[in-house]
Amino acid sequence: MFRVLFYTPEIPGNTGNAIRLAAVTGTELHLIEPLGFDFEDSKLRRAGLDYHDLAVLHVHPDLESALAALAPERIFAFTAEGEQAHTEIAYQPGDVLLFGPESVGLPAEVKADPRVTARLRIPMLPGRRSLNLANSASIALYEAWRQHDFRTPE
Repeated sequence: MFRVLFYTPEIPGNTGNAIRLAAVTGTELHLIEPLGFDFEDSKLRRAGLDYHDLAVLHVHPDLESALAALAPERIFAFTAEGEQAHTEIAYQPGDVLLFGPESVGLPAEVKADPRVTARLRIPMLPGRRSLNLANSASIALYEAWRQHDFRTPE
């Protein structure tokens, strides 16, 4: 129903957790290269447990390729500098939830891309830099899914 897009993820455990998240929610997970790991990484495999075969996972060489394949109507970029809270959006099936790499977040040119529908933030205490990538994706995805009464993909 929804698609999660990680822009150049760096930490294998986060992507492993996102693979598991995709498997248990029926969400597509899309990754944009370069990746900070390979798929044989033990931390990625351990975090994903035995869910790798249950997840829909796609790897794209760059943002343009990813967006061409996804053809989204709406893209929500998650960033600590987002103008709206993630709960202020009425999510629709097919929405893309876009997250940046763990160390620096989404680059300015990606956040400013005219195809981005809105820049969203997940509320945190003042003075805190960011949430963990896999946790952020989980929070955002479950809010979108909750709004649709946790319906499963057809």
